[in-house]
Amino acid sequence: MAPKGLELHVVLVLLLGLSRLGVDGICSVEKCTDRTRCVLSRDQRRCKCTVGFYGDQCEKNGQIKVMCGRNYIAIRVMEDFFKYYKVPLESLHLPNKSCRARKELVDGVSYYMSTIPKEKYLTCGGRPMETNFTHISYSLSLLTDPRVIGNIIRDPVIKIDYTCVFPYVRSVSLPFPVVPFSSEMVLRVDELDAVIQLMLYKDHTYTKAFTSSPTIELQDKVYVEVAVTEPADFFLLRINECWATQSPKPNSTVGSVHTLLLNGCVNDNTVSFLNVSEGQSGRNGESSTIRYSFDMFRFTSEPNSFYLHCTVQLCEPDDFQSCKPICNSITKREAVRAEPMQGLLSYGPIRIEMPEPHQSNILMTVVLPVAGVWTVGFFLSILIVVAKAGSRRLTQASSTDVKKLLLQRE
Repeated sequence: MAPKGLELHVVLVLLLGLSRLGVDGICSVEKCTDRTRCVLSRDQRRCKCTVGFYGDQCEKNGQIKVMCGRNYIAIRVMEDFFKYYKVPLESLHLPNKSCRARKELVDGVSYYMSTIPKEKYLTCGGRPMETNFTHISYSLSLLTDPRVIGNIIRDPVIKIDYTCVFPYVRSVSLPFPVVPFSSEMVLRVDELDAVIQLMLYKDHTYTKAFTSSPTIELQDKVYVEVAVTEPADFFLLRINECWATQSPKPNSTVGSVHTLLLNGCVNDNTVSFLNVSEGQSGRNGESSTIRYSFDMFRFTSEPNSFYLHCTVQLCEPDDFQSCKPICNSITKREAVRAEPMQGLLSYGPIRIEMPEPHQSNILMTVVLPVAGVWTVGFFLSILIVVAKAGSRRLTQASSTDVKKLLLQRE
């Protein structure tokens, strides 16, 4: 892995000893027409192949590749390049001869390769590191031993100088650091570890990421960013598929599933890719950062939350054509490259903000009629009691009057 903000500045210098006509690898002057592959001397009588090219017409590319990782520095060159110059693997080393090269097969092609950890940089003969306020440089040389025959040397000596430039990182500690809620994975491509991160942001400006499990309302947009954070701005990133599940497990058969992206193409008509620099419509597979949005939704069954899963792949800068998905007339399945190196990111849970049920209104609706019934019943009870009491008094009064009348008559 390379430090965040890594600038993969690589300086290559190829020096061939015994640069005279007749030595293998020196191109023909009359055939030196492509100045990107061969260079003429000032007197126009000699020419040499530029860095990485070889052959009588400089028509072959040695595929020199420098890899600057967080903890290592590496260089590899095609085996055929050294065979052309009659250089055996045993004679290939760094300035310290104990740091030897090795042979490695990559995608069926044989390479000679040198990899050292950073802590052995000076031990293996690295030049003093150059540091300024922003960057630090590591410079090494891959060398060949001259093949001595008796007391003479006929074959050229090869020296490949290469440099890795890293940002000079200064750590600043905050008393309460804000850590974004994110998903992160490491994907290994050749000899380089790449860190890929998935985050959700609060709005279309992509300035504030959620710092905890997000809660989003229906009809709002969900803003997603998938980015290669280390090394920055080197690999091209392509999202192959994104889907939502009710289970945290991406391949779970429990619960519902909804597909947003399929084979790099939109599968949900609310999905739109956003250009990182201008906020305009962008395309998948064209940079190291991909932003897209979709309308918030929920599944018909509970729980009212879901997990977002995305499969991603990395492409080298010179592979930009095959990194773009083709979503037009060609079928989506045809747009996928054969067996790409993929990684999986999972994020969540993403919760749906549901409106609170109006329990107070319902309670009032139920309580008021019941209270009214009790009140009316209470008053009716009082009226009945009063009526009975009045009736008794009237009965008693009438009986008293009758008795008085009878006494008067007697």
